[in-house]
Amino acid sequence: FDLFMMKEIFEQPKAVAETLVGRLAQDGKLVLEEMKLSVGDIANIDKIIFIACGTAFHSGMIGKYAMERWTRIPCEVELASEFRYRDPILSNRTLVVAISQSGETMDTLMAIRHAKAQGANVLSICNTQGATIPREADAVLYTRGGPEIAVASTKALLTQIVATFLIGLHLGEVRGTLNSAQVSEIYNEMLELPAKLEQILETVEPLRELTRKFAEKNTVLFLGRHVGFPVALEGALKLKELAYIHAEGFAGGELKHGPIALIEEGTPVIAIVPNTHEHGLDERMLSNIQEVRARGAQVIAIAAEGIDIPGAAHIIRIPASPQMLQPVLATVPLQVFAYEMACARGTDVDQP
Repeated sequence: FDLFMMKEIFEQPKAVAETLVGRLAQDGKLVLEEMKLSVGDIANIDKIIFIACGTAFHSGMIGKYAMERWTRIPCEVELASEFRYRDPILSNRTLVVAISQSGETMDTLMAIRHAKAQGANVLSICNTQGATIPREADAVLYTRGGPEIAVASTKALLTQIVATFLIGLHLGEVRGTLNSAQVSEIYNEMLELPAKLEQILETVEPLRELTRKFAEKNTVLFLGRHVGFPVALEGALKLKELAYIHAEGFAGGELKHGPIALIEEGTPVIAIVPNTHEHGLDERMLSNIQEVRARGAQVIAIAAEGIDIPGAAHIIRIPASPQMLQPVLATVPLQVFAYEMACARGTDVDQP
C-alpha cells in the first residue's frame, strides 16, 4: 500500500473479526469479561449516554439505535466537548459509555470525570490497553483493532460500532429484553461481517476510478436514513478532513427543510439506501433520490445487491445484511471515496 490509510482500510475485516472472536460461550451467553458490570449494576440502569468526539461520535449515534432496540433503555449521544457545559442530569442509575480510539482524548476524559463526580457508572470503549480513559472508567470493552497510524480513523470506527453492538446485546440479555437465541442469531450475523467486508474490498477498484471523475467538485452531499444517517455524517467528515472540500451529511427527511437548496446541476450526492421495508425507509430514500435528481444532482447510491435504484447515476453494491449491521459495510465505500478524492486533489492523506 502507498499510504497507511488504505492499508488500514484493508485491515478492517481482521479488526472486526478480532473484536468479535470468542465473545459467545457454548451456553449462548455473551462473554465480555473486561466489562466488570454486575447483574445488579445492569439491572439498575435507567439511562445510557454515549459520549465521544469526531468519528467516535458517529459510532455512538449508530450504537444508540441498537441499544434502544435491544435493551429498551433510553439513550442519548453527546459530543464530549459539550457534555459538561450543559449540566447534564446524571445519577447512579446512568451508564455513560465513553468511546475513544486512543483512550487519551482530553474532552472525553474531562467528560467522564464529570460523570463520575455526579455518581454515574462509566464504561469505556477503547482500542489502547492501559490508556487513561479505560483506567479511570468503571469498566472497559477493548476493540482489538490494532494500531492506527493514519490520522483519519477507519478500522477504529468499525470496531467501535461492533463494540456498541456487543454491549447492547449483553445488556439486553442480562435485562431479559433479548433471549439467548436472539443474541446468538445477531452475534452469528455479526460474525459474517468480516467476509462481507472482504467482498467489498475485492471490488473497490471501480469505485476508485469513479471517484476520480469528481475530483474537481467542491461540494459533495451525503444522505441517509435510520442508521444510514450517521454513516452519511461520517462520509462527509472524512471528505472534509482529507480532501478539504465542502461536504455535509443530512437525514433524508430533512432535505425539504432547507438543504435541498444546495443542490445544483452536477452536484454529487451520495445516498445510503436502507435495505429494509420497515417504516418504508427504502421507499422514502428512493423518493429523496428522485428529488435531488430532479434538481440536477449526480446520485451515487450505496445499496445492497438486488435493490433497484431509479435515478441513480452510479450504484456501489455492498452485500446484504440486517439493517442494524449495514453501517459496518456502507461506511467502507465512503472511506475509499474520501481517500481517492484526497489523492486526486494532491492533499496529504495520512496526516491532513
